Amino acid sequence: MVRAALPALMAFAAGAGGTPAAEAAPPPTLDAEVRAAMAATGARGLAMALIEDGRVSWVQAWGERNAAGEPLQTDTIMYGASLTKAAFAHLVMQLAEEGVLDLDRSIADYLDRPLPDYPDDPRYGPWSHLAEDPRWRRLTPRILLSHRAGFANFAFVEPDGRLRMHFDPGSRYAYSGEGLILLQFVLERGLGLDVGRLMQERVFDRFGMGRTAMMWREDFAANLADGWDEAGRPVPHDERSKVRAAGSMDTTIADMARFAAGYVRGEGLSPAGRAELVRPQWPITTASQFPSFQPELPPEQRIPGLAAGLGVIVFEGPQGRGFMKGGHNGSTGNMLVCLERGRRCVVLLANDVRAEPAFPRLARQVLGETGTPWRWEYGDMAFWRHD
Repeated sequence: MVRAALPALMAFAAGAGGTPAAEAAPPPTLDAEVRAAMAATGARGLAMALIEDGRVSWVQAWGERNAAGEPLQTDTIMYGASLTKAAFAHLVMQLAEEGVLDLDRSIADYLDRPLPDYPDDPRYGPWSHLAEDPRWRRLTPRILLSHRAGFANFAFVEPDGRLRMHFDPGSRYAYSGEGLILLQFVLERGLGLDVGRLMQERVFDRFGMGRTAMMWREDFAANLADGWDEAGRPVPHDERSKVRAAGSMDTTIADMARFAAGYVRGEGLSPAGRAELVRPQWPITTASQFPSFQPELPPEQRIPGLAAGLGVIVFEGPQGRGFMKGGHNGSTGNMLVCLERGRRCVVLLANDVRAEPAFPRLARQVLGETGTPWRWEYGDMAFWRHD
């Protein structure tokens, strides 16, 4: 059973500044459902937010932020994990709309030397491993943002630790954080941009995300979430020392609610640019997201309407088009699900990876049946009260 802790509750106005609005709470039935889910899964901390018509409806946190039993609050710093990718894609689309880069131009055009000629740098990927594969020149920002580079998630997961292309760039989907890191490299080393600063100014400050950053900040320490792994062991928060477009963001549930609301409203982008982020870029043809290079299913067995967007996954369901982005590591489980119709979203952040089996049920409680491809996202996970 999860230890009792008073939930922290705060509601926010939808403006970029996030000015506190009249307090609003989730329905009592949902509060009871969350507590039941945490008791059943053993999850020690979970935070959740609802966006309706592009406005934050409510934000709440349950449980604990650390092994000392201090309460998880709506302004507690939590690890954003791969939700970082959706925020980074928003920045890239802003730059594309301003003509700073072209989504369909080869990354070679932005570099002052061939990619494999750059010395290996621990901030990025080992691009020298591609010296014998000229296909890297076919890579574009669009291909990288839609996970079609052909890379493994990261080079270090390869049996020999070497980065390689497993298929022709652009020809299929295979999740790759390395691809996002390569696009960051192009922006920083090719165009001379500071991705950390731009993320702060163009995304976090724009949406009023005052407790979100791409690297560790000392002021985060006073209200910080540690995590719990699958075995229920506490895991200290990783104080990240470098900007990583694939997943270095620290944030709070309140800030991620503001981001989701601004994203579905289209702030900072033209209507066309906002639509491009969630346009199906390429069909997804596998039974699940991982392992990345599993065989493609025959057409009749594929999930209809499932596709890569730019930084998100796009799906079609009973309420029309939706999009999603997950975030995960050994002690973190995050999920963002949004519906285009009604500009509605649910955001789930957990500092205990054991909360993930409850995500499908909890999301359905607030959004109704959406058609979110949970089985594709989580593979053979045993979901809590979900059919």
